[in-house]
Amino acid sequence: MPEHELPASVRVALWGTAVLGGRLPVRRLPAAALPDVDECVGLVEQVSLWAGLGERALLVALPRPGDLSGMPRSSPELVAAATAAEECVVVPGLGGALVPELTEYGPPGDRGWQATWTAYPAEPFPTHRVEALDLGGLELRLRTELAGLTEELASSGAPPFGAVAERGAARAREAASGARRWGLPEDLPPRGLRVLDLAGTVLALADAGLDTVTSSLDSTTVVRRDELLRRLRSTAARTLAEATNASALHLAYRA
Repeated sequence: MPEHELPASVRVALWGTAVLGGRLPVRRLPAAALPDVDECVGLVEQVSLWAGLGERALLVALPRPGDLSGMPRSSPELVAAATAAEECVVVPGLGGALVPELTEYGPPGDRGWQATWTAYPAEPFPTHRVEALDLGGLELRLRTELAGLTEELASSGAPPFGAVAERGAARAREAASGARRWGLPEDLPPRGLRVLDLAGTVLALADAGLDTVTSSLDSTTVVRRDELLRRLRSTAARTLAEATNASALHLAYRA
């Protein structure tokens, strides 16, 4: 998948909510939400079913091992699949979830991506938790965490994001209104878009930092660096999911 792309479930939650509101034909959902995916299996059928049953919005969860924030009450099978994928789409009113598996296929030089979406049962998710979210508070929390951890990493002599990702660190720290939109539906709240941009960029940078080989650092610094980056990634993922869900409800219920 492209570098610095939003998780598939984030995009599907927002574009799927647009489908449920009649703003987009369901057959166009894969192309709108996942333009870089060549084959999409199981998504249109499930969203069509939910639409026919009167669902209004789709939400997202971005669980990590030890952090199941935003996950509905469900089976161990869903928890395991969503944690392994680090994402899932949640249908709050009817109850249920979709977990994607992204795989490459095709011969060298002609590779493509396939997204296979598997449905799991789950209990309905109370949207009042989402309605109570404060986008301003989410943004402040992530900016504070980013500033503090970046300073701590720099003072310890550990480059926070690696040579390639470091070029985007300043953009992540300074993201504000006017940030790129990631190709998302129109009519999302401006602050929601800003928080989505900041959280999505920080999440991508934290992942890039954790994937960077740091052989020049001593083992103690490497362990501390990875611990701080995992904390930042967890905060970014939680903020991204919450901003997505607040934006999805805005899209679903706006006048």
